[in-house]
Amino acid sequence: MLIAVTGDTHYGDKTKNLPSLLFEHLEDKKPDLILHTGDVTSHELLEGLEDFAPVVAVRGNADHLSLPEEQVVDVEDVRIGILHGHQFFSLNAQFLTLKALDMGVNVLVFGHTHRFYHDTYSIHGERVILLNPGSPTFPRMDSPGFAFLEVDGGSVRVRRIRFW
Repeated sequence: MLIAVTGDTHYGDKTKNLPSLLFEHLEDKKPDLILHTGDVTSHELLEGLEDFAPVVAVRGNADHLSLPEEQVVDVEDVRIGILHGHQFFSLNAQFLTLKALDMGVNVLVFGHTHRFYHDTYSIHGERVILLNPGSPTFPRMDSPGFAFLEVDGGSVRVRRIRFW
């Protein structure tokens, strides 16, 4: 299963441009699901993403949309947790890994920093993948882009997509 992961789009508050390069990749790859890590800031953007695949989104600190703080999605044999990250004092790997264990997920996707991050940690005998897709519209000290998660049974592969 192919899952597109994006976040920190800030459409309507920090940018007036819809992320056309994101839409081009979605049209080309045709993901089965899209995860948005928050700071959507516009129903219009959510509707645009839903033209490509079902969307699961969470509320970020800049959102005034009625979205949950966190969600868990089961994909094949993998549990994926989604949250924005503004809830934490620090977005360090230890806090995020412990949050993933608390949520009972194998993968935790988060946003808030507007920078891509991907790593795998083992704690208490559990393996956890952490992923921040960055931002396709408003990156901070990073290239704009997003990520794909490829889930095959219980295995997960992360692919970063940079726009330039």
